[in-house]
Amino acid sequence: MVLTGAGMSAESGLRTFREMGGLWEEYDVTEVATPEAWERDPELVQRFYNERRKQLLESEPNKGHRGLAGLEKYFDVQIITQNVDDLHERAGNSKVLHLHGELRKARSSADPNLVYEIEGWELKMGDSCEKGSQLRPHVVWFGEPVPAMVEAAQIASEADIFVVVGSSLNVYPAAGLIGYAPQNASLWLIDPENVMAPVNRHVEIIQEKAGKGVELLTRRLLDKYGK
Repeated sequence: MVLTGAGMSAESGLRTFREMGGLWEEYDVTEVATPEAWERDPELVQRFYNERRKQLLESEPNKGHRGLAGLEKYFDVQIITQNVDDLHERAGNSKVLHLHGELRKARSSADPNLVYEIEGWELKMGDSCEKGSQLRPHVVWFGEPVPAMVEAAQIASEADIFVVVGSSLNVYPAAGLIGYAPQNASLWLIDPENVMAPVNRHVEIIQEKAGKGVELLTRRLLDKYGK
């Protein structure tokens, strides 16, 4: 299992909230990524996500994404990502669970089970679901529950190898997934920063960006497991 965060896609040119300094134009990013923001100013929220979607469509999977896809030649790889981009899928990974939703999809503001693909980058006010309700971004906003956590925890509890790439392990509940890994699982952490690893477990640290880190990980896993 590989848990990926914002640092996974940084080398594809996708700016993280942290790199934005917490601001988008003059707005705090939390002010355009909450249910309250949607109630207060849905046009602003749509514009924010339209900009993110447009940027995504201009981006490509990086060496790290392609490296994780390449691991499927040797291992049963399950990606669990905190990212809302589709770069893992575009790189070739076949099993991807999105904890925080998917940027290139929209869902009904009245019925969360009605989810639709977005053609192009723009979701407009007035675009509605089959029940007539306004479509909103299919993302988990700050303050909303994370429905996919149950499935993610189950996957984590069955992992033989648990890898974290580009996640600060500060955003919960996703950061708690490493605690579900079996005691005998091999734990790996790839990040250029000094990320706080679990103190009660042995974790192999690769202090590199995603691209170089996944390359080193692949080499070490193949050596370790004789593949």
